[in-house]
Amino acid sequence: MPTGWPTVGDVMSTRPVTIPLEAPISQALGIMRARGYHEVPVVDGRRFAGMITFESLARRVSRAATSKVSGLLTTAPLITVNLTLPEVAETLLGSGLRAAPVLGKKGELLGIVSRTDLVAALAKSPGLPREPVGRLGSPATVLLREDDTVRHLQAQFRTLEEHPLPVVDRKGRLVGAVGVADLASVLWRPDSGGKRDLPQTTRALDVRVDSFMRSPAVTIGEDADAVEAAVRMTRAGVSSVFVVDRDRPTRIVGQADLLGLVVGAARAQRASGGIEDCYVEITGLRGSSDPALLADIDHLVAQGLKRIARHARPIVFSLHLSPHSTHRTADITVEGRLHTDLGIVFASQTGWNLMAAVSAILEELAGQLRRETENRRQQSRRRRRGVDDQESADPELERRIRAATTDEA
Repeated sequence: MPTGWPTVGDVMSTRPVTIPLEAPISQALGIMRARGYHEVPVVDGRRFAGMITFESLARRVSRAATSKVSGLLTTAPLITVNLTLPEVAETLLGSGLRAAPVLGKKGELLGIVSRTDLVAALAKSPGLPREPVGRLGSPATVLLREDDTVRHLQAQFRTLEEHPLPVVDRKGRLVGAVGVADLASVLWRPDSGGKRDLPQTTRALDVRVDSFMRSPAVTIGEDADAVEAAVRMTRAGVSSVFVVDRDRPTRIVGQADLLGLVVGAARAQRASGGIEDCYVEITGLRGSSDPALLADIDHLVAQGLKRIARHARPIVFSLHLSPHSTHRTADITVEGRLHTDLGIVFASQTGWNLMAAVSAILEELAGQLRRETENRRQQSRRRRRGVDDQESADPELERRIRAATTDEA
């Protein structure tokens, strides 16, 4: 695995689009829609003031389109030009942002680096592990129908923040995709100058998904790997690809999944003192969830990693929760992917009890690594026995050769 990762200075955009601190919300929405951005830097003169995100605009309460963006700013992580690609990938994943500003020593805005910039660099780099796409991303459990409306889509807004949703026809075949930017194109329709937006109306909520979805969706086969996914995303200019089996979506692999692989690969190169150095990422939790739930999951994960550390060094642990979109069941699919010094292991559980599923996944991962450790030990013993047998056999072989030679003489 290469150690010479590119730096932020190598991949960032040096001429970012910005918004003045006193700009109205409508201007931010106009720029986001026109350019397909999810975040835009806000500046006060030359100094960086904060980020304005589509999510913060979409959740604005009792704020008119003429309100200033200064009231909705999001704090951004500190990123400098000398950070390596894995370091900035970990920073973006930890912040939840798709893009972040690159700042100079005096707080001036030097550029912006996005997940798209990083994935484009990965598409050309040998540093991305060739992990199968069937072990990446999340299962396509939430599906949209062609005749679903914006009213139905709004209920899936939290999922849209994580990745686009697949749109299928009556036979379940993939026909398109809908993301946050597509929803924005219907809920807000700023004019060409970006000075105002139209209020949400009942008519807008009744717009059908098939009238504004992106079609065709960008797909990838189940036999592909992470490198091919990065290339496909970069060429198509999308943030996610759909894994398909006979035209039916099975998984969704996004930029964040590829960046997680990079974080794991880079951490594997460094020495580690224990599970406290393991990077843990939990996705799929809704914002309305009980805060105590995350604490309980963290506790389970910590216990599980301690057991796992007996067999391998945990490096990156990704846990994804996918509630099923049906009225007949409250099932949830939980998937865990763990990078270790022995390799990458994967486990999945589906059921109604979330905590039981998380616990079962950690037990399964520990079992896989225990078996891998035992197999390696047995192979090592066999190799040692083979060498010993070979060494002990050589004198006998020489004796027989000498004896045969003497008899012939």
